[in-house]
Amino acid sequence: MKIILTQEVSGLGSPGDVVDVKDGYGRNYLLPQGFAITWSKGAEKQVALIKRARSAREIRDLDHAKEVQGQLQDLKVQMSARAGDGGRLFGSITPAEVVDAVRSAGGPALDRRRLELPGPIKSIGNYDIKVRLHPEVTAKFSLAVLRSK
Repeated sequence: MKIILTQEVSGLGSPGDVVDVKDGYGRNYLLPQGFAITWSKGAEKQVALIKRARSAREIRDLDHAKEVQGQLQDLKVQMSARAGDGGRLFGSITPAEVVDAVRSAGGPALDRRRLELPGPIKSIGNYDIKVRLHPEVTAKFSLAVLRSK
């Protein structure tokens, strides 16, 4: 199935890319979630407009992405959550909570969809979080999850 991505999909592509995917993946996940539209000859013209706008934004945003990467590398983010005796959290830490913790630690405002968590954060400890700021720039910062009092 040939589709056009409308949002960035990790491991697949970025907005405006025309990709071939299996029918079930496209029909059951990408299209209903709004990550893609079906490919057609008319939509091909829209792809050109999306790519042209994206390339203009990327050139301007590359310097800004490197600046934000420098800010995030030196940042130590801490957040507290309720946990049981074994260090297991009641619930889990969401990307939105991580973004709020970065902002409260004096970091830049981030998009929660660009965070790459190492997995579900369900226990107390230190975690390395990646942020895709730009197709060429990925930043890393450390997150310390502490027990709340």
